[in-house]
Amino acid sequence: MTSTTLPGTIGELRASGYQVIPVREEMRNNLIAKIKAEEIVFPGIIGFEHTVIPQLENAILAGQDVILLGERGQAKSRVIRSLVTLLDESIPKIADCEINDNPYAPVCRVCRDKIAADGDETGIQWLSRDERYSEKLATPDISIADLIGEIDPIKVAEGHYLSDELVIHYGLVPRTNRGIFCINELPDLAERIQVGLFNLMEERDVQIKGYRIRLPLDVYVVSTANPEDYTNRGRIVTPLKDRYGSQIHTHYPKTIEDEIAIMDQERTRFPDEDSMVIPDYMKEILAEITSQARESSEINQRSGVSVRVSISNYETLLGNALRRSIIHGDQWVCPRTSDLPYIVASFSGKIELETFEEGRESRVTDDLTRRAVLRIFGSRFDVDQLDRIVTAFDMGHTAKTSSEKPAAEYMALLEEVDGLADAVKQLTSDERAEVVASAVDFILEGLHLNRRLNCERTSSGYLYRR
Repeated sequence: MTSTTLPGTIGELRASGYQVIPVREEMRNNLIAKIKAEEIVFPGIIGFEHTVIPQLENAILAGQDVILLGERGQAKSRVIRSLVTLLDESIPKIADCEINDNPYAPVCRVCRDKIAADGDETGIQWLSRDERYSEKLATPDISIADLIGEIDPIKVAEGHYLSDELVIHYGLVPRTNRGIFCINELPDLAERIQVGLFNLMEERDVQIKGYRIRLPLDVYVVSTANPEDYTNRGRIVTPLKDRYGSQIHTHYPKTIEDEIAIMDQERTRFPDEDSMVIPDYMKEILAEITSQARESSEINQRSGVSVRVSISNYETLLGNALRRSIIHGDQWVCPRTSDLPYIVASFSGKIELETFEEGRESRVTDDLTRRAVLRIFGSRFDVDQLDRIVTAFDMGHTAKTSSEKPAAEYMALLEEVDGLADAVKQLTSDERAEVVASAVDFILEGLHLNRRLNCERTSSGYLYRR
């Protein structure tokens, strides 16, 4: 059916042969169809192909509610929001119903009265899949009224009795009926509020205030939690945890390639980036910095090192490269290793050190950066093959580099330092001055970290010599 031919009344819906199915069955059917068609079930999710995603698919096929357990920056929210793609493009509900009632089997008083009066002429509306998803960030001030419902004093003032079901103002959960309801950071939800979700998770209904009313809701419940939350801010009460069918652990990218793919996918982009040239080794260095940080004893590993660290560092690096190109009028924007000190601004705010000391963030960042550059340099070069460059410095040559140095000034070094041009060609075939400057920076810094060259930090940059 096209949007112009969708039924507009319950009678027309019946005549069309449309069948209403529970949300779990709907998601299960759509997942099966995607798997059979070999479609990507969760587009944009990188690194979970053989771990998280199969477990999540199993839970959906089994009709289980899910809790994703993982540290910050592990794509938990993105995974949950991608579940919307498993819903039908649109489903019918009784027109103007607050809780998206099934046209064939309404549960709220208003809709039952409407059908009793109008029968098959009762109007219906069509809900898009995005309208069937609700998300609530758990905070200590959340009340049962927010999630389930409460008495609406305005309706009481309009003349309804307190005993009348019509005075109820429905909360977020009933308003997500026939859809997906997500609670982010579940342990932050007060324990007494968690208890209020017991019926939703097991009996599939909610109870509002003291009314003898049962709303058999059709809601797929999914939540997220950080393991650190169990000891720091709160916990998930055991009976509620028991009601989730599957508890799935997320994780950080297991490979540098996955980290880089996420960096490329998630960084902020602008329309005028055609002039950017980003060497692979610079991406690898940034990803390696994050990987080293996740193993560092100086960083609190309980709080985690988010993928957002890599993304923000990437953006900062490109920002400095762009600033340089604007100042010097360079045609191309290409980051260098001498730009890396600037990432301290984006890095330090996203990690928690084990001990506090003034200026320690900069020292930790510098140390991680040196180790990352050394490792990536070792994957690209055999240091012994660069002896000609070292010999040239033994003969008295020096080289000055800087994040502020124009790219054109690097070209002279290729003539002055024997073997440097060949090393650059081994690293890249791109002959643009900006790319060559980046390669020279990387090679000289790599030789310094391998203790083949000395490096003196000056007010204007770096001086390499023997």
